[in-house]
Amino acid sequence: MKRTKTALLSMTLIGLALPAEAAAPPFDTPAPVAFMKDLSSGAVLYAKDADRRMPPASMAKMMTVYVAFDLVKKGELSLDKMITVQPETWRKWHGPSAGSTMFLSAGEQVSVANLLFGIVTLSGNDACVVLAEGISGTEPAFVALMNRRAKEMGLTNSHFGTSNGWPDGGVTYVSARDLATLAERTIEEHPKLYKTFYSRPNFTWGKTLGSGAAITQANRDPLLGRVAGADGLKTGHTEEAGYGFTGSAEQNGRRLVMVLSGLTGFNQRIDQSVSFMNWGFGAWQSKVIAAKGRKVQVAEVQGGDAREVALIAPKNLAVTIPAGLGSDLKTKVVYKGPIKAPFKAGAHIADLVVTGPDLPPQTLPLVAASDVGEAGFFGRMGNNLKGLVGL
Repeated sequence: MKRTKTALLSMTLIGLALPAEAAAPPFDTPAPVAFMKDLSSGAVLYAKDADRRMPPASMAKMMTVYVAFDLVKKGELSLDKMITVQPETWRKWHGPSAGSTMFLSAGEQVSVANLLFGIVTLSGNDACVVLAEGISGTEPAFVALMNRRAKEMGLTNSHFGTSNGWPDGGVTYVSARDLATLAERTIEEHPKLYKTFYSRPNFTWGKTLGSGAAITQANRDPLLGRVAGADGLKTGHTEEAGYGFTGSAEQNGRRLVMVLSGLTGFNQRIDQSVSFMNWGFGAWQSKVIAAKGRKVQVAEVQGGDAREVALIAPKNLAVTIPAGLGSDLKTKVVYKGPIKAPFKAGAHIADLVVTGPDLPPQTLPLVAASDVGEAGFFGRMGNNLKGLVGL
C-alpha cells in the first residue's frame, strides 16, 4: 500500500506561491502525434496521441544506436572494431531504392565509430545493417537484442522488425512517448557517447562514381543551427510514416525532449520542430524547489537498525511551470511504507509529487540520507516493543 505524507517543504518560503489561475500555455501543431518532456523536472509539457502505435521510419535507428552505446559502455564492443561490409548486404542496401545511405562499398572495412556516424548523421540504412551484422552476426539476431532492450526499458508500445526502420508491413512500431523515453535514456545513460555522435553537422564517407570525389552529407536534424543548445537526435521519413523527428536541446541547464510525427513535408518538419522547441523553452520555466541534499521528509523503516530515515533531494529538484505565471503548487511524499531495510544511502525509496491546477503531476525522486542495516534479533524485538507502546 502506498503511503503519502505532507512534505516538509514550504512552497511559500521558496517563491512558488503564484496565481492559481495560471494554466498550461497553449500550443497547436498540424502534426497528428506530438510529445514534449522537460527532463530537468520530469514534467510532460505536451502530449497529443502520444501512445499511438505508429511506424517510426528512421527514428527506429535510435534503438540501434542505444544498443551499440550500451555494449560500448559495458566493454563488450569497441569503437575501433572493424566490420566488413558483406557483398549481399551491399547489394540490398545500395542504390536509389535503398533509401538513405552511407555509400558503403562491398568488402570495405569500417569501424564501429564510423558506422555510428553513418547512422546518426547520414541516416544510413546500409550502416545500420552492417553494424547489426557486425555485433550479432545477423540482422535478425540484433533485432532480437533491440526488442529485449526495449522491453527492459518499459517501451510498451514499441517493437522492432529491422535495425533501420525500413517499412515492414507493420512489424515495426513505436509511440511518441516511447521515443522520448529512448531519447532520455540515451542522453542520461551515455552522455559522452551522445555528445560525440549526435550533434555532428555533417559527415564524409564514400566516393562518387567517375571522379571519385569524397561525398559529404549534412545532418538532417532540423534544430541544429536553428535552436540554441540543440544536439540531437533523429529524423525519419517514409510514405507511410510521413515526416517525423525526435529532438533534444539544453538551455541554461534545462533539457527538453520532443517528438513530432506524421507531418507532410520536409520544410514543415523544420518549421514545426523549431516552433515546438522554442515554445517549450519560452512558454515554460523551471523552478528549483529543493536543493541537493535538502531533507524533505522522514520515513518509517521496517526491520532496520534505525526506525526512521531522512529523505533528501539527490540533486537540485525542479518543477516546470508556465513562464511568468505559475500556479499554487502542492507537494506530497509518496512511498511504499513502511520502507523495508536494509538499504544504502542514496537509494531511491520515495518520491516527491508536485501538483497544481491545470498542470500534470510532476514526480521527483527522493533518496535515503544514510545507510540502514537490517536489525538483529534484539533490535527487532526492541522495535516491536517501541511500536506497541507508541515510542
